[in-house]
Amino acid sequence: MEVLRRSSVFAAEVLDVFDRSLSEKELVSQSKALCKDYILSRLNQTGLGWSKAELNLSASNAALTEVSMVLLCLGDELESIQPSLYRNVARQLNISVAMESMVSDAFIGVATEIFSTGITWGKVVAMYAVAGALAVDCVRQGHPTTIHIIVDSLGQFVRKFLAPWLKRRGGWVEISKCVVKKDLTPEHSWLSSSIDSLKYFLTTVYVYVMKEQ
Repeated sequence: MEVLRRSSVFAAEVLDVFDRSLSEKELVSQSKALCKDYILSRLNQTGLGWSKAELNLSASNAALTEVSMVLLCLGDELESIQPSLYRNVARQLNISVAMESMVSDAFIGVATEIFSTGITWGKVVAMYAVAGALAVDCVRQGHPTTIHIIVDSLGQFVRKFLAPWLKRRGGWVEISKCVVKKDLTPEHSWLSSSIDSLKYFLTTVYVYVMKEQ
């Protein structure tokens, strides 16, 4: 019995150390770096041809390279399912990208609505897809500096609401389980809990954002 008790205590200590292995600051920093990668990918994908230097953005570090690839892969899959949700997002929300506070409030409002019924990797990807779409709107409308507001807003949201969830999973690396690593082909099961709500969240969030003003 004593041996079992000691083993349980040791296991608890190991888990406690593991749980503290990633700080909130590190998780927020990684989340923002991944957002920069996602935005740059979407800008180039839409033919805007922006570079890291032009936007004064630094991409994620080498340790996040695979995570970034997976996130982009899943984003492609999600955006292909409901492409209209991720085009002209600023217009759908009826906001001006020239007003940084409005962009920030709208993004936080959308993110809050996405996660209103819980957190899944599918919803995390949806948040990044919205960030990428808003960034495209900003550049197209001549306000590329507003991109930094989007990145900072995502970091703020992660710090307040998602960091504990990410920490319990050992960080961003777990998102790699959402794909078959051989060819990064997305599996469809990760989307099952979020597709229905994603069909209408942009229209409902505008009401939420305006109500809070």
